[in-house]
Amino acid sequence: MNRARVLSHLLSRAPPGTPLAAARTFIYGGTRGKASAPPPPTALAAEPFLNGSSSNYVEEMYTAWLQDPKSVHQSWDTFFRNASAGAAPGTAYTAPPSLAEPTPHHVPLSSIAPAMATSPMVGDVQISDKVIDDHLAVQGIIRAYQARGHLVAALDPLGIDREALKDRPPTTLPSRTVVRSYVDAFGEEDMERSFKLPMSTYVGGKEGQLPLKEIIKRLENAYCRSIGVEFMFINSLEQCNWIRQKFESPGVMTMDSLEKRLLLARLTRSHGFEAFLARKFSSEKRFGLEGCEILIPAMKQVIDRSTSLGVESFVMGMPHRGRLNVLANVCRKPLEHIFTQFAGLESADEGSGDVKYHLGTYQERLNRVTNKNIRLAIVANPSHLEACDPVVQGKTRAEQFYHGDSEGKKVLSILLHGDAAFSGQGIVYETFHLSELPEYTTHGTIHIVVNNQIGFTTDPRMSRSSPYCTDVARVVNAPIFHVNADDPEAVMHVCNVAADWRSTFHKDVVIDLVCYRRNGHNEIDEPMFTQPLMYTRIRKLKPVIELYADKLINEGVVTPEEVKEVKDKYEKILETAFVEAKQETQVFNKHWIDSPWSGFFEGKDPLKISPTGVHEDTLKHIGKKFSSAPPNASDFVIHRGIQRILNSRMEMVESRTADWALGEAMAFGSLLKEGTHVRLSGQDVERGTFSHRHHVLHHQKAFRDTSVDKSQYNALANLYRDQAPYTVCNSSLSEYAVLGFELGFSMTNPNALVIWEAQFGDFNNTAQCIIDQFISSGQSKWIRQSGLVLLLPHGMEGMGPEHSSARLERFLQMTSDDPDVLPPFSDDFAIRQLSDINWIVANCSTPASYFHILRRQIALPFRKPLIIMTPKSLLRLPEARSSFDEMIEGTEFQRMYPEAGPASNNPANVKRLIFCSGRVYYDLVQARKEAGLEEKIAIARVEQIAPFPYDLVMKECAKYADAELVWSQEEHKNMGAWSYIQPRIATAMNHERHISSERVKIARDSEDQSWYEYWFPWFFPSSGPPEPESPAPSQVHVASKPKRPVRYAGRPVSASTATGNKKTHIRESKQLLEDSLAL
Repeated sequence: MNRARVLSHLLSRAPPGTPLAAARTFIYGGTRGKASAPPPPTALAAEPFLNGSSSNYVEEMYTAWLQDPKSVHQSWDTFFRNASAGAAPGTAYTAPPSLAEPTPHHVPLSSIAPAMATSPMVGDVQISDKVIDDHLAVQGIIRAYQARGHLVAALDPLGIDREALKDRPPTTLPSRTVVRSYVDAFGEEDMERSFKLPMSTYVGGKEGQLPLKEIIKRLENAYCRSIGVEFMFINSLEQCNWIRQKFESPGVMTMDSLEKRLLLARLTRSHGFEAFLARKFSSEKRFGLEGCEILIPAMKQVIDRSTSLGVESFVMGMPHRGRLNVLANVCRKPLEHIFTQFAGLESADEGSGDVKYHLGTYQERLNRVTNKNIRLAIVANPSHLEACDPVVQGKTRAEQFYHGDSEGKKVLSILLHGDAAFSGQGIVYETFHLSELPEYTTHGTIHIVVNNQIGFTTDPRMSRSSPYCTDVARVVNAPIFHVNADDPEAVMHVCNVAADWRSTFHKDVVIDLVCYRRNGHNEIDEPMFTQPLMYTRIRKLKPVIELYADKLINEGVVTPEEVKEVKDKYEKILETAFVEAKQETQVFNKHWIDSPWSGFFEGKDPLKISPTGVHEDTLKHIGKKFSSAPPNASDFVIHRGIQRILNSRMEMVESRTADWALGEAMAFGSLLKEGTHVRLSGQDVERGTFSHRHHVLHHQKAFRDTSVDKSQYNALANLYRDQAPYTVCNSSLSEYAVLGFELGFSMTNPNALVIWEAQFGDFNNTAQCIIDQFISSGQSKWIRQSGLVLLLPHGMEGMGPEHSSARLERFLQMTSDDPDVLPPFSDDFAIRQLSDINWIVANCSTPASYFHILRRQIALPFRKPLIIMTPKSLLRLPEARSSFDEMIEGTEFQRMYPEAGPASNNPANVKRLIFCSGRVYYDLVQARKEAGLEEKIAIARVEQIAPFPYDLVMKECAKYADAELVWSQEEHKNMGAWSYIQPRIATAMNHERHISSERVKIARDSEDQSWYEYWFPWFFPSSGPPEPESPAPSQVHVASKPKRPVRYAGRPVSASTATGNKKTHIRESKQLLEDSLAL
């Protein structure tokens, strides 16, 4: 530490870091000037401040003092008297008393020598090096405990990793691990010396000084017992002092008898629930909480404290361990609903369901401690640990947004983690980095780590490189409170501090419950195989409920009879619910919805879509606003390149046409006018990856005038006075977390259009967990609908393997429609398909299609995720524009565009009917024109690939009855839509229309062959065709052999999505067109 920071004013002239002796040499070594007045006393001449510039002034003062001591200031009078009396150089000056605060890097002399504080003449006291060194060492010891006390804290209930300090005699010097060399200055004889406490500690309470022994004792109680605090890395002095005060103040952890009894009751319920399940369902996996039963009181304490601070809604995410206990004792989920999940009953409603320890819930109940109503939601989570973290954050943010909670005072997110997952899963890091972003922050999350000190069978030595599993939280300056889970009162204090921190600073905070796992990874797992030492100790350890009950009995807070009474009362509650659960004959998936949409489905026709076309005046108004500079801001300077784009947009509006960006803006703007909130999120979405969107204009004078830096204008947010809010926000460079966040946002309000756009479609694969586990299957598993839209730039345009394919085939593979089943046709065929499928996959080729499909997301009477393969080169292709006539009232989304050229006028003359989707259509049309085949080849483009438009495809095929059928795509054969399209076209073509009233099925052979098995002999004649059979009753008849097979035209199979060689790309593209058009 820099000695100059604590020296008195007399020594403050020494350079920083200069030792005391050297400082004196430096101060005393100034050059003397020649005196012309009577020579001053020897001591005066030796004063350290005398030099060539000051000696003349001092001589004048000295001469005046000799004539009349009262003619100079009292400080000079004192100085000259002391110097004349023989005071040592540097000690003659005495600073006058001052009530002012010390200047920076200076403290009063009394603060480093408390014994001198009452001296009438501080200047008479000699300050030794040891006095200064000892006070610096004390400050170093205090800071060392604050920074490193957690390293020796008694955190482990098993006592494996660290030595407990609770039995250390108070006079023993502290651990060198904590205080390092600061302790070298003291021996046992110094323990009784008193030292003034600096402003950086609160261990003294109202006392200004304490004996060293007491200082160390209080620091160890604060930082080295059952709580270890990591906070000194935080770069805010205010926040550090706040934490110091919460943990160092004397008596801060004191609990009264009522609080202790409540804690015991909650522990009893937590332990009793697990014990009851263990008895009743001994062979079932339940991932119980044994070893960390304190989690339930901890969560309830956080909720109680936060509720008292104004929080009304809690959104929680957690892994499987302890989930059932949390559902029962934190959310108060009806116990009979939980018990029926063990019974193996049939589901009474829709959905495939999920295992019981993945389910979520939503409850509204009264908080009996604060007497306030609260809302509690636990988000469903798959076995992919931590995957729900960003989903919880998105849902929390949405609740805050729609409730006008701009500071996060009403809605709070709580995330529970396992130790191995917290340090091992990258999604944790990605989610933390959303915490301070303006459009993603939830204004602080309380993280609770159930630190079992093991991950499945792997101990921390093999599962992480960091000292703690919580070190990832340091990246956002979140304080980390480690606490021994077998010290319930310490846990309660940490929970109170965490809730207060979040309420005060609106930042993340971590509670690390250091505990153990009494059983194996699950209840039927044998942990002794891999952790013999740990589990030998665990089996000798009493449960925390017994430890705490004994403690309270010894303190006289409760009696053994009262402990038993609390236990028996809860046991009776469990038994009653168990008996009621046995009467149930079905389970209901709807009981486990984590995001209910109250009133959304009521009063709606489930098979009616609202119109998606809008009035032309609306299109023009939006187009003109979107193409104009900010109104009433003549000094707002727009980039010349963007001004050209705006001018071009205005020309399109005047000509009643729209390109991709304009069509998108009109879809957004018309929804905003109707009161629908639109949120567009992703990397670089404000401008657009391909510089086509430009929803946010930036003042170009910012580089000259810093007063207007960050001045922006968002046209779509300023279309109408009473419009809904429009949010467009560039995200962090993350797909996994941001897509999960937007999914959570979309779950909250069905009347909002929430969109995530990938920078390139290929990048969605880093968010595959969210796509697979949540978006594609969420409704089936958890009865959770979502209208989330994914925009995935897609197209083989010579940009290499990582910027070409959005992996269309993966989304199509996960669709839930059967390729061998032809749905029954009716007037509401299209919407029934949408209702039955798990999500919608489209590859739009026109702005009008894009416009309608976005608006249809809100017009539907239900919600389905929408996956759109968005274009790149089509963004500026003149042919890829739409007239206003395709977007006005009376128009709708076209699932397929049929051939509309010369070929459609003479169908009998058409030799080939090509089906395609997306950008390749324009290449085919151009190549067909150049080859002069416009009358012989018809081209139909499929806009909505899934659900497959059977009716439109069959109609087009019937029109060109003699034409060869070809599917053309730009992707490789093992990619793209081919594997999805092929069986469905075959199903559509090879049947007779005998539609039953029952669910329609394709007749198969006697062995119930799959489509592939049935048609394989026809593709490979050596295998021989199957024998024809009579159609089964009430089924659609499949012909004995294919009437019109569909042929593939496109790139051959490949392991890579695209070539990186330009010549190869050109050759492949040319071959694709030749294969498609060759008659």
